[in-house]
Amino acid sequence: MPEIRIRPATEKDVPLILSFVRELAGYERLSHEVSATEDLLRFYLFGEKRGAEVVIGQHADEPAGFVLFFHNFLTFLGRPGIYLEDLYVRPEFRRKGIGRAMLTYLAGLTKDRDCGRLE
Repeated sequence: MPEIRIRPATEKDVPLILSFVRELAGYERLSHEVSATEDLLRFYLFGEKRGAEVVIGQHADEPAGFVLFFHNFLTFLGRPGIYLEDLYVRPEFRRKGIGRAMLTYLAGLTKDRDCGRLE
């Protein structure tokens, strides 16, 4: 069985991330709403004003999907949380455990960062 690998995205992944965003928008029939560009993603994911993070899921070293998430704050708990904004797996890689592996990775990150909740 090919290996599933989950890794944090790097700045070199910006074109891939944008392609995932466009594929997700197409899947949701919202392509007309995509105004993201590589420059915007580079600035907000890897620049000084980081607003979110991305994790890439790979299947046999092929990019299979992504998760975009950011920190929020849970006032009742007095701690940060992680909010999962988007999770997308390319159709040819679905039902292979990649989505589950990315969620498991994110749950571990939530625990490692002492966050109160994953939403």
